[in-house]
Amino acid sequence: MNQERVFKVLLGPHVSEKASVVAEKNQQVVFKVAPDATKPEIKKAVEQLFDVKVESVQVLNQKGKTKRTARGLGKRSDTRKAYVRLAEGSDIDFLGAE
Repeated sequence: MNQERVFKVLLGPHVSEKASVVAEKNQQVVFKVAPDATKPEIKKAVEQLFDVKVESVQVLNQKGKTKRTARGLGKRSDTRKAYVRLAEGSDIDFLGAE
C-alpha cells in the first residue's frame, strides 16, 4: 500500500463515551475510516502510522439519520467506523500530554 493511501484510509479517531469504555475493557481503539477502506488496509495504516501491532479489525457501517427540518427532510452522512484491537502491550494515546 502506498504512503498516500495510508493517509486517506484513516480519517481520525472517534472519541465518544462508548469508544472510551471499549478502549479500557477490550484494548480497542475506534477510528473513522474512508467508506471504501478494507480491513487489511485499515490494519496496515494503523500499524504504519502509530507503530503498534494490530490483532484484529472490525468494521461498522453506520447509516445517517433522517432529520426533519423547516425545509423538509434532511439526511446526515453515512459513516464507517473501525474497531481496532491492539496486541498486548501496544497502546495509542490521543490525549497524551507530555
